[in-house]
Amino acid sequence: MRIQWFGHSSFLLTSEAGTRVLIDPYYKFLGYRMPVPVESDIVVVTHDHADHNKINAASGDYLLVNEPKEYSHRDVSISGFKTFHDKVNGEKKGPNIIFRFQMDGLTICHCGDLGHLLTEVQVKEIGHVDVLIVPVGGRMTLDGAEAAQVMRQLQATVAIPMHYSTKALGILGRVVFAKADKFLEAVGQHTTEVVTLEVTKDNVTQYAGVVTMQYK
Repeated sequence: MRIQWFGHSSFLLTSEAGTRVLIDPYYKFLGYRMPVPVESDIVVVTHDHADHNKINAASGDYLLVNEPKEYSHRDVSISGFKTFHDKVNGEKKGPNIIFRFQMDGLTICHCGDLGHLLTEVQVKEIGHVDVLIVPVGGRMTLDGAEAAQVMRQLQATVAIPMHYSTKALGILGRVVFAKADKFLEAVGQHTTEVVTLEVTKDNVTQYAGVVTMQYK
């Protein structure tokens, strides 16, 4: 499987069979720019906010995945789990969906704009995760320490941080989001930096810890 990061919370997962899963597309956000249009077979929206739901950034005859339920398309199985964008059951920022993808013998979990730690029930429903994609920037989502705790809750082998301050965001981004530093410190495991992550069932343990992805 190939994992690419388009900045913010947007990722493209491509299976060995060539199925393309675009998650949380946008057009422009602060300093980020999507390489639109992105040819996709599946388009996933974790919540209905403008920096996550621009499905017109995708092209192709794709399946839209935007509800907390089960989906199956080609060689990809998807499960959605209802969560919240805040710590008060969505009263401030609304609902959020964690999506679990099963493809190429791996389990990948994208947390969207998760704003709270998981309950015991949610942890049991989601199960063990090979690759966890988790927000770490605080203010609007989990902060670094909380994201590290979610990684431990799901016993994730690999965690990829998202939704945090990078150089691409400029001054405003540094005000809105924290850097990933506190997350890296809280996890306290090996960190690997990549442009594109090529991960398989056989090599996933080689990336154990945190994988940070470069925005291009």
